[in-house]
Amino acid sequence: MSRSEVVFRITISKECPCYETGEEFRLSGNALLLELEKEKTFISTAIITPPFNQKTCRTLLADLTRLLIENGSVDRIPADEICCSGCTGSVHVVPRFDERAAGGGLHKSRSENIDIIAGLLSNFSIFQSLDRHNLRDIVSLLKLKKYPRGTVILKKGTPAQHLYIVLAGEVDVLDEEGVCLSTLRKGDVFGEMSLISGNPVGATVKVVQPATVIFIKGQDFRRVLNRFPSIQMYLARLLAQRLAKSNLVRAEEIASGMAGRLSEMPPSELAQTLNLNQKTGKLSLTLPQGPAELVFRDGDLVQARCNAQEGLEAFFSILAESEGRFQFRPKLSKEENELPVLGAFMEILLEGLRRMDEAVNSGESPGEALI
Repeated sequence: MSRSEVVFRITISKECPCYETGEEFRLSGNALLLELEKEKTFISTAIITPPFNQKTCRTLLADLTRLLIENGSVDRIPADEICCSGCTGSVHVVPRFDERAAGGGLHKSRSENIDIIAGLLSNFSIFQSLDRHNLRDIVSLLKLKKYPRGTVILKKGTPAQHLYIVLAGEVDVLDEEGVCLSTLRKGDVFGEMSLISGNPVGATVKVVQPATVIFIKGQDFRRVLNRFPSIQMYLARLLAQRLAKSNLVRAEEIASGMAGRLSEMPPSELAQTLNLNQKTGKLSLTLPQGPAELVFRDGDLVQARCNAQEGLEAFFSILAESEGRFQFRPKLSKEENELPVLGAFMEILLEGLRRMDEAVNSGESPGEALI
C-alpha cells in the first residue's frame, strides 16, 4: 500500500483565529535533497489544501510543510498528534491517511470519488445552477450519516446546527402534537429555516424509512450562501412554499395588523414572513431600549430605525432583540412608498445573522460589529 496524501483533522482549537475543531487540511507531495558533486539542491513538491473558504494561516501551513520536509514523503509521516507552533492561539491536528491499492485499481482515488458525489449533487434542485468545479468545493464540506427508522434528527425548539439533504429513505416533518406536516425524500432539504433565521427548529424531523443524509455545518452553510446567490434564491422560494403550507394563518394575521410579543415570533421570523408574502406596511416595535421601526414595500425592506441608528445598522440591531412587542400596520405614506430598497432581502438578512454571530463571539453589539 502507498499513501497518496495525508489528511490532518483539527482535534483541539484554543483561541485559534482561523480554524475550528473538525476542519481538515490535506497534504501531499515529497521533499527531496539532491546531492550533485559539491552542490546540494532541495526540492519540495508539497501541496496543502486548507479548509474551503477559510483564511490561510501561514504558521500552520509552515508547520505542515516542515513535517513533510523532516519525513521526506507522506508515507513516512507518523500518525501522532501535532501541535501548531501558534500565534495568538493554537490548534492540535491528528493525521489520518487515504490509501489506495498499489497498481490494483480496486479503489477509486479521492478525486474520482469527489467527481461521483458532485455528479449526484448536480441532480438535486438546490445545486442544479452550479457547475462541476463549484460542486467539488461544496463536496469537501459535506458529511454523510445513516439513520435507522424512528430516529429523531431534529427536535422542535432546539437550535439547528446543520443543513440536511436527504440522499435515500424518508423522514417526516412533525408538529408539536406529532401530526405529519410533510414527508421528505431524496433531494429534499431541511434545517435551513432555523439556520437562516437564527431561531430554534420549528418542527420535529423523524426517520420513517431508514435514511441516508448528507449535512453541512451551519457556519459553512452561511459561507456557501454568501458565495452562491443562486442557492439563496432557491432557499427563498423553498421558504415561501413552506410558509404558505405551514404558517399561512399566522402570516395573514400579522400582515392584517396583528400585534404580539417578540418572544413568540422574533424579528428575523417577522421580517421573513413579511418579505415572503410581499407585504406592504410598517412594523412598529417596542424594545427595552426604546421604539424601533421596519418599513416594507411589496416585501422589500425600505427603511429601518432603532434609537439613533437608521438603515441597515438599525435592521441588524433589531435582529438581535428577543424581548418586546410588535404591531404591523398595512399602510404607508406617500413618502414611504417612494423610499429606495435597502438591499436584496435574503442577502441583508444573512449578513445580519453573520454579524450577530461575530458580535456574540466578540462581546460587541451587532451595530458595533458593522465597522
